[in-house]
Amino acid sequence: MDLENKVKKMGLGHEIGFGAPCLKCKEKCEGFELHFWRKICRNCKCGQEEHDIPSSNEDDRKVGKLFEDTKYTTLIAKLKSDGNPMYKRNVMILTSPVPAKNISIDTVTYEWAPPVQNQTLARQYMQMLPREKQPVAGSEGAQYRKKQLAKQLPAHDQDPSKCHELSPSEVRHMEQFVKKYKKEALGVGDVKLPGEVGVRAPDENNLKNGGGRGTSSAVGTMEKSPNQKAYSCYHCKLNMREGDPAVYAERAGYDKLWHPSCFVCCTCSELLVDMIYFWKNGNLYCGRHYCDSERPRCAGCDELIFSNEYTLAEGQNWHLKHFCCFDCDCVLAGITYITVNDKPVCKSCYMKSHAVVCQGCHNAIDPEVQRVTYNNFNWHATRECFLCSCCSKCLIGQKFISMEGMLFCSVECKEKMMS
Repeated sequence: MDLENKVKKMGLGHEIGFGAPCLKCKEKCEGFELHFWRKICRNCKCGQEEHDIPSSNEDDRKVGKLFEDTKYTTLIAKLKSDGNPMYKRNVMILTSPVPAKNISIDTVTYEWAPPVQNQTLARQYMQMLPREKQPVAGSEGAQYRKKQLAKQLPAHDQDPSKCHELSPSEVRHMEQFVKKYKKEALGVGDVKLPGEVGVRAPDENNLKNGGGRGTSSAVGTMEKSPNQKAYSCYHCKLNMREGDPAVYAERAGYDKLWHPSCFVCCTCSELLVDMIYFWKNGNLYCGRHYCDSERPRCAGCDELIFSNEYTLAEGQNWHLKHFCCFDCDCVLAGITYITVNDKPVCKSCYMKSHAVVCQGCHNAIDPEVQRVTYNNFNWHATRECFLCSCCSKCLIGQKFISMEGMLFCSVECKEKMMS
């Protein structure tokens, strides 16, 4: 099947990024091909965010939908073509003369910057981020931002149409969940200089989620004196330097502020992408880990679980229909499976692709039979396989000498074999 026809046969966004190289597996991956429900590449098993998928409007559509029906509608625009919301991210272009014979202009484009009027403040904010996380177009930082958009704000955490075969009841529960977190937890950081923040009291939802109990008057109107406490970062507790920008989170209350590089998720410790946060019990979360704190997540499809029935296996949650072999997708309920790299695999696939090989008979070793392992070599624990390579004496329960995968019952047998 040629590429064009293969793409036509795919739906639900499966054509997006098709064939893109994997940044992790390099040439080992034949190119990105989205699994029909797992959210991973069928070829290399890595996530979509690990592939060099060309930029498109999908991320802006996703964030636009996240901000729909919230107080952050100023950050979105409705498309005339289909009426869907599109994220109006702030792109910052900086220019500076470059010394040369003929004067030229050096341009630096940031794929995202804080939506503030003062460009100097936005520039200061960027300089306070680690260099490898500054979203300069074409840089490592731009790739980092793209990856975090995929990890922190998965489309299937907010849009039922991006999920795999939800029932009407599950769709209804998901829509209620999304509406609730938009009202009670979702926020966007605000970059300001400490002392410029006006008096604002946290609203009722902020108080319920651990926001500040008082107004920000103690911060916003602070007059400095020799004995007065300096502003300190809510995350690292270190003082803020005068004149440096700080990040505020309205949900937390304006008596709290963060260094730009400290505005991170309390679970994964990654920078909150585009300063989009979720506030709960006095902590900042990225979208993924906020949702994980509220709902179980299926380890198979990566979607939140809204059904009443699901299973718990290997310390993880699974939709009943998604507790499947990681290699062939057969349902594992009621059959033997083996865990490989924290993923369940059926016995047939294990024997075919993952089983260790016996040094004696050179056959794969069944996971349910006894084996002997020594220095990364394996043998069936039988008289026919675990024996001296010279005289064939059975070595089960006996002392032995090992050399390059061979076994010897004595120094004499070893020397005899080596000679």
